[in-house]
Amino acid sequence: MKPPVFHDSEHEAFYYRMLTEHRCTDSYHRALFYTLGLSKDTRAHIQELFDFSDGGIKPEGLSVSWQTGGSIRICRLAFNLWNGWSQIGEERFSTPYELFDCEAAPYFFEAIRLRYPEYTRHHAPVVKPHTERIR
Repeated sequence: MKPPVFHDSEHEAFYYRMLTEHRCTDSYHRALFYTLGLSKDTRAHIQELFDFSDGGIKPEGLSVSWQTGGSIRICRLAFNLWNGWSQIGEERFSTPYELFDCEAAPYFFEAIRLRYPEYTRHHAPVVKPHTERIR
């Protein structure tokens, strides 16, 4: 697997520090720490977003005062990549249409690649005959 592309040096340092400190390098943790590491705010408030003692996300962290439109998008994607979470009654905010409408979008693709490495390997695409293509 090729190394991820980072937003900045703080993002990269946070990602590797979290993986090392918590001794978790599975695709779930890689995607979570990568995504939550994108923003200075989400890095600073990681304890409000993830429960390290039981290994669960903290959706209530979406409604705290420091959250911005961009950091909420980051958290929604991170939570969804962790366990498929979307807020009941607010699922529409977890769609690509809503999530990817921000400057973090290129990094969101990296997070997806980290979470699903088996499906996102870089290789030549398989071209199927027109009748077999997904519609």
